[in-house]
Amino acid sequence: MEGKINKQLKKVLKKIVKEAHEPLAVADAKLGGVIKEKLNLSCIHSPVVNELMRGIRSQMDGLIPGVEPREMAAMCLGLAHSLSRYRLKFSADKVDTMIVQAISLLDDLDKELNNYIMRCREWYGWHFPELGKIISDNLTYCKCLQKVGDRKNYASATLSEFLSEEVEAEVKAAAEISMGTEVSEEDICNILHLCTQVIEISEYRTQLYEYLQNRMMAIAPNVTVMVGELVGARLIAHAGSLLNLAKHAASTVQILGAEKALFRALKSRRDTPKYGLIYHASLVGQTSPKHKGKISRMLAAKTVLAIRYDAFGEDSSSAMGVENRAKLEARLRILEDRGIRKISGTGKALAKAEKYEHKSEVKTYDPSGDSTLPTCSKKRKIEEVDKEDEITEKKAKKAKIKIKVEEEEVEEEAAAEEEDEEVEEEPSVKKKKKKDKKKHIKEEPLSEEEPCTSTAVLSPEKKKKKKKKKEAED
Repeated sequence: MEGKINKQLKKVLKKIVKEAHEPLAVADAKLGGVIKEKLNLSCIHSPVVNELMRGIRSQMDGLIPGVEPREMAAMCLGLAHSLSRYRLKFSADKVDTMIVQAISLLDDLDKELNNYIMRCREWYGWHFPELGKIISDNLTYCKCLQKVGDRKNYASATLSEFLSEEVEAEVKAAAEISMGTEVSEEDICNILHLCTQVIEISEYRTQLYEYLQNRMMAIAPNVTVMVGELVGARLIAHAGSLLNLAKHAASTVQILGAEKALFRALKSRRDTPKYGLIYHASLVGQTSPKHKGKISRMLAAKTVLAIRYDAFGEDSSSAMGVENRAKLEARLRILEDRGIRKISGTGKALAKAEKYEHKSEVKTYDPSGDSTLPTCSKKRKIEEVDKEDEITEKKAKKAKIKIKVEEEEVEEEAAAEEEDEEVEEEPSVKKKKKKDKKKHIKEEPLSEEEPCTSTAVLSPEKKKKKKKKKEAED
């Protein structure tokens, strides 16, 4: 398979070279080329040769005497398995299915533990509510409860195995003056059974975590060094396998686990997320919020290299991961210290930043900006007031003159119409008509500020109607 000549094959071929008069049929083209170079023996590789080889393999029992069919079948099966393992570079230690199942089980155990502990605290809280406030650790709470049971037994019990002297004294004092209700023995038995379940699950969880650590160091040591056991295992579980994860780009690994947020941002045209599962890595966690995006991008790039090295590399050491992590930590220190290097000049020199000095300045209140009016009020002179009065009087006179002119025009028009229509009317009737017209034309007295120039004029039809009414009355 590697295209190399074995020692036994060499001996056989050397004997054949002396007696061979025809070319040698070879199933592998690479092997034929090597034989031709080293032993100067002509070789043939063609589909006909492959058919010949297949016939020899199928008739192996008859060609080689003393070989049983069962042994031959077992040998063929074993050879096929070993060849496929060799081709795929398969190792029984590098089975990532165990990691996927272990991390999924670990998450399920955490959820169940939280539910059980919450139920236990709430249940026992009816009997001894003060204990939950004094003991915050869940496992210690369950161990104390399992050892003592009823609230009355705390005075005689010794809890130095789980608690310090101060906390133990506080628990005993609280037990004497507790405001909890009394419960039966059957209730206490059920609560204690729940506590044993919590303790057993917690112990199994620690054991499972150790198992996961060992498997991760065996399968993906460089990834474990870069992002930790839990984050690395979650990345592998999210992708399905280590090989699938190795096919992803660095940008995909960076936001792996934040798919919903990514598609929501693309749909609403907002900023895409900067990190997914990789956010829980220790390097991203110890970074300030300002630089989390940069560090997650750099960590994703280095993690992808580590994943591919673990998936396809033959070496199982974690030297590459340690080296890359050291580089990232150095880069993180530079970012945190704001040590940005100069672009021009000497590249080694760091940019100089002046120290910040707080200069306190006491500012006084300026009252000049309070009012928009001028501060000193100016009195108007008598001459200015007289001028304004003269201007208003002139305006009023002009308005009166305009009104008089309009009245005269209206009177002349009315007189002309009357002469045309009725020449024979009496002088008394004419005078009355003229007076009525003048009354309609007159307006209200004008003010000095807003002189009115409009006058009310009757239409000729209305005038005729009024004349007829007056004649009928007369």
